Formats: sequence, structure tokens, C-alpha cells
Amino acid sequence: MTGSIGTPHRWDRVVLTGGGGFLGSHMADRLLAGGSDVVCVDNFSTGRSSNLAHLEANPRFAFQEHDVSRALAVAGRVDAVLHFASPASPPDYLARPIDTLDVGTAGTRNALELASEKGAMFLLASTSEVYGDPLVHPQPESYWGNVNSVGPRSVYDEAKRAAEAYVMAYRRARGVDTRIVRIFNTYGPRMRRDDGRAVPQFITQALAGDPLTIHGDGSQTRSLCYVDDLIDGIERLLASGCTDPVNLGNPHELTIGELAVVIRELCDSDSPVEHHPLPVDDPRQRCPDIARARSVLQWEPSIELREGLRRTIAWWREHTEVEMEAPAVSGPLTGRHN
Repeated sequence: MTGSIGTPHRWDRVVLTGGGGFLGSHMADRLLAGGSDVVCVDNFSTGRSSNLAHLEANPRFAFQEHDVSRALAVAGRVDAVLHFASPASPPDYLARPIDTLDVGTAGTRNALELASEKGAMFLLASTSEVYGDPLVHPQPESYWGNVNSVGPRSVYDEAKRAAEAYVMAYRRARGVDTRIVRIFNTYGPRMRRDDGRAVPQFITQALAGDPLTIHGDGSQTRSLCYVDDLIDGIERLLASGCTDPVNLGNPHELTIGELAVVIRELCDSDSPVEHHPLPVDDPRQRCPDIARARSVLQWEPSIELREGLRRTIAWWREHTEVEMEAPAVSGPLTGRHN
């Protein structure tokens, strides 16, 4: 098959690990819209069946309930393996430290083994957390990072760093066609209300009239990318020949305190602000250098923060019951195993 930057690139059949998660479910939507068959693999440790419920009737979608930390087998042709499986929010990976390490190491290797066996392209959904609490700002892909290997966040940071090492080892030793995307802070519909990250936390608190919890003095910065922009960038990376890591995120930086003010305003809330201690090893700054994405992928985010937050808040209001109930997997979704 062929593809070019800026146009959809289609693979007939894609295996997507972590497809029940926030980002994975949006990736599944985009792949299906582009004409691919999608085999979603998830054990729902942090993902949710409700994120995939709208795909149940799609004949090109199949679901396989499985923990990718164990050997992964998918029958038939596979053209691409996209590895999105991993806890991604601090409450999740701090509560599941060993599982997080396992999915980043053994899970990545199992997904790579599948790609190698099938002669498939492989993409790793890595993270800006590989840069740790950065001493270089903004962070280019050439920066090796500042990670505390024995700190509580290391279970996620080091798992992703090991995952990148696995990807490069399989590329060099096995000739697997690989991609690595380093994802910076992303937000949008389908984030869990108990996710623990700033956007869902502030929206949940503002809509309920509860105090907005800011850790530290609120001067730490983040760069927030709306999910549709991120998926556009990943789609372009898949279609490219770029085998080096690529940062995808919004280079517009704002403080956590500023974010709280904007969300409170958009929610029409009068919630007060409460300050709590800053977590251990929480990055003081986080902002991507996207020069490589601009030059190689001709990509940069286009959805302005307030517009993205409006869309997210509108979804939040509409899906409050789904957010709270997070129904277990049942019915046809668990019945289509490939």
C-alpha cells in the first residue's frame, strides 16, 4: 500500500492494543474511518467498554480481551500493530506499579513479536514522560531526559523508555518497520473523570461546584493538545517513513493556575481554588519542541485551547452518567474475538 503525508494511509488490518482507553479509542475511530479493519486488544484495567460501545455494530471492528503482558496471538493477516496499552495517568500507574512496568516491557516485546511474525509495521505510543522533569526547555527529541529511576513515577517513565529501547532493538535486529510517537499532554472527550490529570479533574470539580485542586502554587506549566489534533499527527507519522521519535503536542504553554481559571470560566462555575502539596518528581515544565513534526510531517495543532475545552466540557455534560457508571464489558463486544 502507499501513502503520503497529509493524506490517509490505509492498512487492511490493524491490531490496536489499549484500544479501550482514551487515546486508543479515538485511534480506533480514525483507523476504521480510513477503511482499516481493527482488532482491538484490551484487558480494561484502565480502559472502558463504553469507549468502544459505538463500534459494536461495525463489521470491521473486532475485540480481543487480553493482557498484552502475556504472549499475544492474533490469527490471520496483520498489516500494522499500534501499541497504546498502558496506564497513563498518575493515579493509575501509581496504584499499579508492577503492571505498568510489565506492559511497558513485556507488553511492548509481545506486541513487537506479533509485528515481527506478521511482517507488520509497528507504532509505539510513547510519552513526554521519557524526558522526566526536564532540564532542557522546550524538549526536543534529541534530549535524553532527567528521570529519577527510583522515584514513584519511574514505573511509568522508565517503562516507556524501555519500550523505546525495545522498538529500536527490534528495528535493528529484526528489521521491523517502526515508529515512535512521544505524546505530550492531550485532552478531550472520553477521559475518565477520575483520571487524575488537570483537565478532567478541573472540569469535574467545576461542574460540581467543588474546589479546584491545584498541586503546588500553580506556576508549573503544561502544553495541552486536543485529541483530534494528536490523532491527525499520529496518522501522518504512520504514513511517513520517519523512524526517529517524533514529539506530538501543543507548543503553546500555560500554567496550571491559568488552566484552572479558563476551565472555571467555560464551565460558568464559581468554584474556589485549593492548593495542595506538589507530588514527588512532578515536572515543573512540559512543552514540546515540534520542529521535527513540522518539517517531516507538516503537522502542528490547529484547535485552540478554548475551543477544545468547550468541546470537552460539552461531552462531559452529555456523558455524566457514562462517566460515573463505566459499565463492564458485556454482550456482543466480548463475543467477537479474532
